[in-house]
Amino acid sequence: MKWKKGRRSDNVEDRRGQKVSPGMAVGGGGLGFLVLALLVAVLGGDPTVLLQQATAPGPSGTSQPSANPGGGNDELADFVSVVLADTEDTWQSLFQAGGSTYQAPNLVLFSDQVDSACGFAQSAMGPFYCPADQKVYIDLSFYEDLKTRHQAPGDFAQAYVIAHEVGHHVQNLLGVSGQVHQLKQQVSEVEANQLSVRLELQADCFAGVWAHHADKARDILEAGDVEEALNAASAIGDDRLQQEARGRVAPDSFTHGSSAQRVRWFQQGMQTGSVNQCNTFAVDNP
Repeated sequence: MKWKKGRRSDNVEDRRGQKVSPGMAVGGGGLGFLVLALLVAVLGGDPTVLLQQATAPGPSGTSQPSANPGGGNDELADFVSVVLADTEDTWQSLFQAGGSTYQAPNLVLFSDQVDSACGFAQSAMGPFYCPADQKVYIDLSFYEDLKTRHQAPGDFAQAYVIAHEVGHHVQNLLGVSGQVHQLKQQVSEVEANQLSVRLELQADCFAGVWAHHADKARDILEAGDVEEALNAASAIGDDRLQQEARGRVAPDSFTHGSSAQRVRWFQQGMQTGSVNQCNTFAVDNP
């Protein structure tokens, strides 16, 4: 991915190296913390679900800077800033074309643990988007896990992660997340999981829409980049993760979609470049 000459975003908060004292987790106590872990594990779960159980949506812990606030990974942090800026440029243009203004999210870099408006989180939970404060959170050590544990290396695989989380922000701005949140309170657990899958697949499609327009406008792609993103999408499919973790697959418990679904919807956005082609809620079998 050709990124080093790209614009850097002003919307990055570097909290790496800060020590966080957790207060009450989302939902209160250990159960809320467990729910948070399950929902945002691996790649950006749907934190709107967490808000269903939130008793106090604001940050509950305190942060104290450590002796090494930079936390290392400066080039990787620089890369993330460029990708975020590129998503800002792309979505601003798309929103303007639709007659509205894009409100860019902040991206929070943290190490080990962080306090968000959706509750206390640890790096093992993976990157996530919090709609309550409209921020994307990521511990850059996740990228090493993506490379080694999930066998999905490459800078464009890393860019896909950011673009997916920004996709959740776009859903929040469009009102999709709120509608899904309301619907999930009215249906069974299995049906709620299916709604979560559709939400996640739409975020994958939106990531593809970003890639389509970013390359068209700024020629960012190099040979092998698309394959890197597709490999990452496949690596974090629910079926593959469940098979690796438990040796069996339970489709009714999927919350993100299968590997094939995630690949297909990223390709849909990448090939069409159209937000209208990302309506995962309008098809029988997404």
